[in-house]
Amino acid sequence: MSVEVFSRHPVVSSRDLDVARSALSEVYLPMEFPWASASMSLDMSLNVVKVGRVTAGYLQFGDALRIQTVEASNFHVDIPVAGRARMQAGRCDPVYGTPKTAAIFAPGLPVDLDCDDDFAQIALMLPKAVLQSELESLLGHSLRTPLAFSTELDLASAPGGSVLQALRMIDAASNQDDGMLQHPLAAHRLEQVLMHSLLLAQPHNYSDMLRATPPPAGARSVVEAVDLMRARPAHAWTAAELAAASSSSVRSLQENFRRSLGTSPMAYLRDFRLEHVHEELLAAEPGSVTVTEVAARWGFVHLGRFAAAYRQRFSERPSETIRS
Repeated sequence: MSVEVFSRHPVVSSRDLDVARSALSEVYLPMEFPWASASMSLDMSLNVVKVGRVTAGYLQFGDALRIQTVEASNFHVDIPVAGRARMQAGRCDPVYGTPKTAAIFAPGLPVDLDCDDDFAQIALMLPKAVLQSELESLLGHSLRTPLAFSTELDLASAPGGSVLQALRMIDAASNQDDGMLQHPLAAHRLEQVLMHSLLLAQPHNYSDMLRATPPPAGARSVVEAVDLMRARPAHAWTAAELAAASSSSVRSLQENFRRSLGTSPMAYLRDFRLEHVHEELLAAEPGSVTVTEVAARWGFVHLGRFAAAYRQRFSERPSETIRS
């Protein structure tokens, strides 16, 4: 995710130190720029969307800067998308943030960010009570001790990739005038997907217990169907085939997908394929591959429908992506 996200939801774009401090403190928590002089030109921009009760922001600095916050009340996830930063909570070991390495900070500690020039990140704030309640729902019992994550999040791993995938869904929804974020139930589903991606992807003090907790029968069928589609994305899956493979009826599988992920099995598969086509086209050298080849590799056989779905999802034609 190396491009600006939540671009239709700007909060502030300013070079003024006091404006930047005020905006960040209001959206997240009180903070200071300890090494900045009053005459410093900051060149900061901030976009923010609300995903249910979660705050998701895109933050960019043109100049090197150090930020120090007060003790946090919530969980914070800092996901660099450009540049580097040294990130440290209290006296914990620092995390050296890059587009491949993010950091998760627990409530109760101040955070120190030392950012290089041209640094940008996605900054998430997840209410402590909400995230821990979601974990209790997954476990089926209350927590004996507070939730504590491993601080460093590997974005290049498959689990880390699931967090980025959830953010891509949120970014896409934020670009729609009457999209999921404008509907409370749908926004709650996106909030839940994001929280589950963190709770299931990132190690924490309840990870072993969470892995040992058998999911409800409905959730099991969703997990099995998702695993099948991800393992063979180019296969011509049908809802009936997925239902049979996951020991479920078509109607039950569709209902379980709706409850768990807020979508249908076929829509999930289409979006998964589109994301990978988009990533492959972005990475391709000009002239090295055609849109038709990439689309076919990911299971799209009807190019007209593929092109229409791609344009709706990414607001550009596939040929425009590969040229860029």
